[in-house]
Amino acid sequence: MTTPLMPKATAVWLIDNTALTFDQIALFCGLHPLEVKGIANGDVAQGIKGMDPISSGQLTRGEIERCQEDPTAELQIADSKRDIPAGKPRKTAKYTPLSKRQERPDAIAWLVRNHAELRDSEISKLVGTTKPTIQSIRDRSHWNISNITPTDPVTLGLCTQIELDDIVAKAALREERRRAKLAKEQGNTGDVLKDAAETTAIGAPSDDPASDASPDPLAAAEASSDAAADSAENTSEPRNLDDLRPEDVFGN
Repeated sequence: MTTPLMPKATAVWLIDNTALTFDQIALFCGLHPLEVKGIANGDVAQGIKGMDPISSGQLTRGEIERCQEDPTAELQIADSKRDIPAGKPRKTAKYTPLSKRQERPDAIAWLVRNHAELRDSEISKLVGTTKPTIQSIRDRSHWNISNITPTDPVTLGLCTQIELDDIVAKAALREERRRAKLAKEQGNTGDVLKDAAETTAIGAPSDDPASDASPDPLAAAEASSDAAADSAENTSEPRNLDDLRPEDVFGN
């Protein structure tokens, strides 16, 4: 339930000008019933001037009369007649105390060494520095690079652990997505079909590894001799036994 402006001053006015119970006033003003009782006895909120909730538009007379007739009823705050827009948060650069500014290079060096996935804009937002300073520490061209000692920015008080973990988690997720995208692109390039003129050209390398292997010379010779023997047997004509001579059977 929304409490009224200046709840104690409103409670003082309701106690002095209405017959509402302490519980009703306490519930409406967001106070404890014993605190309202202390206000009525003069022990609490001494010197506080009562504020009329009717003139300020927080209550109506009809609402007060309704709750006075029914002690169990609850006061309902009136709707505002004016819509006040919520203020937009202003984006301002992070302020770093003067006593901590000389320690920023140490924090930047620690972030660059331990979290290389962070962008310069993220480091700048976390530590409150400028991009040229970050770049000079990255390429070790900073004027005081020899005296810079990498130190955790949380230890230095330049940021909180929650802020550091949040930025590191976002950077890690971004790096994981980049690697997955790169792996996907590399996988797609390996599956590209070759041009038809390249695959059908004479002397083009075959995709079959067995066809690229060099033939065994011994196996080729045996195959050639077997083929010659088969050819001789197939081409020789059968001869009659009567025409055979002793030299053909027993040799010379």
